[in-house]
Amino acid sequence: MTPHDVGERPPADSSELQRRRAAVATLGAQVRELVDAVVSTEVETEELERCAAQVGALTEALGARRREGNVPAAVDDLLGGVRMYNPVVGAGSPLAPPLEVEFGSGTAAAGCTLGLAYEGPPTYVHGGVSALLADQVLGSAVASSGNPGMTTELTLRYRRPVPLRTPLLVSAETVDVSGRWVRATGAIAAAEQPDRPLVEVQATFTCLRPDQARRLFPG
Repeated sequence: MTPHDVGERPPADSSELQRRRAAVATLGAQVRELVDAVVSTEVETEELERCAAQVGALTEALGARRREGNVPAAVDDLLGGVRMYNPVVGAGSPLAPPLEVEFGSGTAAAGCTLGLAYEGPPTYVHGGVSALLADQVLGSAVASSGNPGMTTELTLRYRRPVPLRTPLLVSAETVDVSGRWVRATGAIAAAEQPDRPLVEVQATFTCLRPDQARRLFPG
């Protein structure tokens, strides 16, 4: 299968596109449950071997037709903001919690609960995962201010460990726009204690010029 074939997609807003997006989201949710089971299972070795063979067969089936890295997914709409495989908010990505971001005027907030797949120190979230979530939500805040850009600096202060299997709130707000440079701040907290930050975040974004956007994102 050629990259051109893989890049073909159903017409926007067609019933087939909606059906495909629903299937992608369902598969992503099922694989997220599989990942959680994989990292928490203590079944017998023989059962592990049997399951590994079954997963291998599924991988072969899904891999029969793949897109190239420079070809958008058939279910995506980049201008419309649909990114089904984004590793933070993509419903089809097994890596994503996924976050469901709510946008304000220059603000953004999202909730999630992270399982053992995101573990760093025992029973707590890996610090790099905190950075991943924060970067996404701060980027959403600056986009909602009308100044979307790319992260050029991200600074985190880890005040307290972020617990696993606990509802979390990730929040952000745009605090300054100076030409092409935009600054935002945010925090990660337990949802039941939103005013007690576990992680504090600051970030700087730069708005792309049209020529930069074309160079970085051809097509």
